[in-house]
Amino acid sequence: MTDLPPPSARKLGLVIDLDTCVGCHACAVACKEWNSGGISGPLTDENPYGKDPIGVWFNRVHSYEVEALDDQPAMTLHFPRSCLHCETPACVSVCPTGASYKRAEDGIVLVDEDKCIGCKLCSWACPYGAREYSEVEGVMKKCTLCVDRIYNENIPEQSRQPACVQACPTRARHFGDLGDPDSAVSLLVAARGGVDLMPELGYAPVNQYLPPRPRRAGSSLPASAPKEILDEQQLPPLLRWLDRALSR
Repeated sequence: MTDLPPPSARKLGLVIDLDTCVGCHACAVACKEWNSGGISGPLTDENPYGKDPIGVWFNRVHSYEVEALDDQPAMTLHFPRSCLHCETPACVSVCPTGASYKRAEDGIVLVDEDKCIGCKLCSWACPYGAREYSEVEGVMKKCTLCVDRIYNENIPEQSRQPACVQACPTRARHFGDLGDPDSAVSLLVAARGGVDLMPELGYAPVNQYLPPRPRRAGSSLPASAPKEILDEQQLPPLLRWLDRALSR
């Protein structure tokens, strides 16, 4: 079994705003594009144009219909899911070859595919369903936080973010050091009441989710609204003609 490094002061991770995520899947597509050619590539698809395509996706977005409750109206909740880069990841602890490991310098959890034997123990241990098994390569793959991008000095500094963060059109995804209480992501979590995913399990996920803000139900209209009476003589000639044309 694989040992965990001591807790790191630096904890790189994502903050995902469930209030502004619109379920467009831009994060998933951008992740697939970048990582297909990155250190974890290829992210192979099987039967991609057939009836039942399957493949490796580090980001998956699930959409749920939430029923109305008290003053909260019904709503659609979009929930992006990927590796949470836990403080004490079970996927690392159960790995028999050391293929799954946690970096001491920044807390990112990675897979060394040269050591992976495809036993799938890590996927069984992960309660978040964040592991992806490639049937083609016979190894386990997962979100890398785009480690080959965020430290890449050959690209502009403003682009040294995970591909999913760069691509999000509503800025629902944020990246930074959650080990620093004064970082932008830590301040955002504190201001919005960010939460761990299933904290009772004790794996201490680094990634945080910002809950949706309360919605207000629309004001109800009267049963029978008064009929508006339009005086055509008060309208300009063009609008009188348009009113007659639309009233046919």
